[in-house]
Amino acid sequence: MMSAPRRPAGAPSRDRSDQQLAGSDAAVGRGTRRGFAALCLAIASMLVLSACSLPFLPQPTAKPTTSTVDPSIAASAPEGLEKYYSQTVEWSSCEGGMQCATIQVPMDYDDPDSADIELAAIKMTSTGTKKGSVLVNPGGPGGSGVDFVKDAGNTHFTQKLRTNFDVVGFDPRGVKRSSPVTCLTDSERDAAREMVFRKETDAGLADALAFNKSVADKCAEKTGPVLGEIDTVSAAKDLDILRAVVNDAKLNYLGYSYGTFLGSTYATLFPDNVGRLVLDGAVDPSISNEELTAGQARAFEKALRAYVASCQSQNQCPLSGSVDNGIQEIRELINAVEQNPQTAKDGRLVTGSEFVNGMYLPLYDDQSWPALTQALESAFSGDVSQMLRIADLGADRDQSGKYTSNSAFAFNAINCLDYPMVSDTSAMRAEEARLKQESPTFGSYFAYGGINCQDWPYQPKRTPAPVEYTGSEPIVVIGTTGDPATPLEWSQSLRKQLDNAALVTWEGEGHTAYGRSNTCVSTAVDDYFVDGKLPQDGLQC
Repeated sequence: MMSAPRRPAGAPSRDRSDQQLAGSDAAVGRGTRRGFAALCLAIASMLVLSACSLPFLPQPTAKPTTSTVDPSIAASAPEGLEKYYSQTVEWSSCEGGMQCATIQVPMDYDDPDSADIELAAIKMTSTGTKKGSVLVNPGGPGGSGVDFVKDAGNTHFTQKLRTNFDVVGFDPRGVKRSSPVTCLTDSERDAAREMVFRKETDAGLADALAFNKSVADKCAEKTGPVLGEIDTVSAAKDLDILRAVVNDAKLNYLGYSYGTFLGSTYATLFPDNVGRLVLDGAVDPSISNEELTAGQARAFEKALRAYVASCQSQNQCPLSGSVDNGIQEIRELINAVEQNPQTAKDGRLVTGSEFVNGMYLPLYDDQSWPALTQALESAFSGDVSQMLRIADLGADRDQSGKYTSNSAFAFNAINCLDYPMVSDTSAMRAEEARLKQESPTFGSYFAYGGINCQDWPYQPKRTPAPVEYTGSEPIVVIGTTGDPATPLEWSQSLRKQLDNAALVTWEGEGHTAYGRSNTCVSTAVDDYFVDGKLPQDGLQC
């Protein structure tokens, strides 16, 4: 599915594996799903992973249209925001049969008259009698909903859903095409990924802090004041404007990973505007960044054990003996690269952090496990090039050296506004010790997340708190038993907080469920969106 999750700053992402603020170690996430379909195809083409390939189907030609908001829907605008809710939107033909548009929103909702920003959106029009729109978010924070629909819309969403609804993707504020966070050049990003900071030493930690401060200063200089306004609460307010301009009285929404956090925030702010919400691979909004980090570290360790067991059941696996023995071999390999960074075939240096970043991405979907096996086999033979290529996919770097998104910087910038970070040295050292105990393979790479925000130019805008949903429409939450980025207990917790909700659990490996699991999940979601049939709470798929 899609990606690197809502990564705790300093740890893997909330969604898929995606390089975070330059100079930091981990890069996976609380779930970014920047589009697992596209990543899967990229891994397939690189490593001949045929089981991952997905067909892309032709779309009918979409004609340009002008969308005028129905007055009854425009009337739902909060005071002072009327012009945004009633704006006329020009949808132009794009991307071989889809429609694209830009939507105006206020940069600062506390001062909406100060400045506007534009959000990029893409629409895959329904193939039958339209019942409305489903807005989708692939995760991150930092994942592009425009890319998600553009690259995987024809294959990720079922025919039943696409027949009955327009599927609308958007880049949230700060992401790619929507007033993007801008920090480093491509060459600077390459150089940052080769840096090694021994943060267990005082000198190494000081160097890491100094480097991150220099990056934060560049982000502030190049991005401008919008950098302080890309928090999730503001993005949820944008989501209500998007609901209005697609002419829906209620929001129908499918959010993955970090997208569940955006969706649950919306449900708290606009309970009466909730239509049918599906939150897949949930982030628990009530826990701290440090608790999120620990939960991911444990979940990735669990996913690694599942991968090793599967690998060892195959005829060709570079890991010998028991599962414990195979994991120990991986740890020794990581340590060897950590102590002596290796040079890939393209001449770039592969550090321990980058090697681990390459390991994270295939753990998002068990169909990608053969790619990890091939990369490990090559690494045991002394060639880390395949692992670096997978890390590049997670970082959105193409083979020409161009970074095709700003997801790493958007991720960090949004997290710094959404979560207070523990950044004093003694607390971070204690956290590292706990993480290494709970996740011996990955724990150290999740540590020291606080350094990413210690010198950030803007202070956090929220503190973790449970969802307070008072709406009458029930919400569907989906969790996956083997999810490494958004562990099942987060979905269970969110369902309890929402109260008026149903939990669907997929018994599978990998990140999120709808679009990559089975007909039990897809039928439950489609029947809910199309027919209004709420799945049984506690449904096991």
